[in-house]
Amino acid sequence: MRRVLPAERFGPWFARFLPRLKQGEPQSLFEPASVSDRTDGQIAHLDGLNLSRAWCWRNLAGAAPETLRPRLLDASDRHLQAGLPHLDGHYMGEHWLATYALLALDDED
Repeated sequence: MRRVLPAERFGPWFARFLPRLKQGEPQSLFEPASVSDRTDGQIAHLDGLNLSRAWCWRNLAGAAPETLRPRLLDASDRHLQAGLPHLDGHYMGEHWLATYALLALDDED
């Protein structure tokens, strides 16, 4: 929606869509996923989820009201730190995680 709505309409829409975001709720969106077994091709996708969320939180922070930006950037950083260490070490993740890491680290929108 950030890309579809004009900037002046995105903020109000975002506030209605996630009304308790300022309080860090829903908490599950702010907590990086825990990966119990990186050799399991299904569970290893959670590293990708963390990197994808880092990318999304950072992009949302750029368009969100100023009061929300610190919380969104913190969520982005925590998800990025949860995912980056696992770019290599096991084929189940290393053959594709770098794509999401690049998106999360890229300054382009």
